Amino acid sequence: MPHQLPRLRLSLDLMPSPDPEHPGLLIRDPFRFTDSMLLIPTQLVACLAHFDGEQTTLDLRESLVRITGNIQVGDIEKHLHDTLSEAGFLEDERFEELRSTRINEFVQAPKREASHAGSAYPDNKDEAQKALSEFMQDAQSLSAADGQIGIAAPHVSPFGGWESYRDAYATLAPSKGDRTFVVLGTSHYGEPDRFGLTRKPFVTPLGEAITDTALVDEIATAAPNSIRMEDYCHAVEHSIEFQVLFLQHIYGPNIRILPILCGSFAHSIYKGGKPEANDDVNRFFDVLGNMAARRSKDLFWVLGIDMAHMGRRYGDSMVAKADDGEMLAVAERDRIRIEHLNKGDADGFWSLVQENQDDLKWCGSSPIYTFLKAVPEARGTLRRYQQWNIDEQSVVSFAALDFARSY
Repeated sequence: MPHQLPRLRLSLDLMPSPDPEHPGLLIRDPFRFTDSMLLIPTQLVACLAHFDGEQTTLDLRESLVRITGNIQVGDIEKHLHDTLSEAGFLEDERFEELRSTRINEFVQAPKREASHAGSAYPDNKDEAQKALSEFMQDAQSLSAADGQIGIAAPHVSPFGGWESYRDAYATLAPSKGDRTFVVLGTSHYGEPDRFGLTRKPFVTPLGEAITDTALVDEIATAAPNSIRMEDYCHAVEHSIEFQVLFLQHIYGPNIRILPILCGSFAHSIYKGGKPEANDDVNRFFDVLGNMAARRSKDLFWVLGIDMAHMGRRYGDSMVAKADDGEMLAVAERDRIRIEHLNKGDADGFWSLVQENQDDLKWCGSSPIYTFLKAVPEARGTLRRYQQWNIDEQSVVSFAALDFARSY
């Protein structure tokens, strides 16, 4: 008897195979509940549509008969289902087991281990220091404005965005090393309209950064419905990890941080209104703003943000080339948004994000808006703007900025 097929997880990364000799669809789990990666052959990609939680094995079998021209498809059907399930890509008992195990492992872990060492940067201390020294080499001595209170740097791979990382971090004065660095990072996979916190220290190959648990607890107590405590997204997210790495390179391993992952404000982007129309978001802004005002001499703000995401990888029909063709118009639109950011114009900035439901796909918009609401006196200076081809058909834009308090 036919039975219902489970749903293919909606949170998976799906992308064309990077290997022309092995075409198809590459599937991986950005949450790392599973380390499996699968390449689905081109002829079987259409079969994935049957894993929608509503269709049955009979529907899948009919498609396989049409594709193969053979009525004996039972083995292929079973292999496809079992392979997806074993990999943890279906919403079934196997996935729930993997998910529970990984979340529990993170909650119980005493530290937030480096999740991108060995891929985005070296996992050896000496090699990591060497790479960071090379990234920061030839940094011009950029004097920050009087009253500097923060910077914005990319969270793209340091190998792709090193010039913007360099120009952002080159503005930091030695005297800032004793501050608590409030690191606002994009939560690529977190719950919308929520903020992810953790009390765990952050470990990189350079050492162990200290998380300011008193400030974490203050936020958790004052805005419990606004946050996800020990948010699993911290285990896999890179937007804060890369900032910690550069801060440790400049100030030493034992920096003090307040790591905050900012979930998207998708409802506001697609339905209209301001993010703070959500009571929980508004409460978080109030709590963070009060903290910023009360501890203004003790805190330094670091935003880990990227900007536009354009091209085939991001669902656009265009083939995107950095600083060329349609990306020139994207650069102009990016710069207009940056101007509003630098003026501290939260309303104007958010209105631009909402245009065309953010067709530029600025993944850093929620950390930026959170910063503008918490520190409304901040005014920015653009140090560098860049576009980078993350692959041959897709571009990410980002920038280096620093912020000072307006008087």
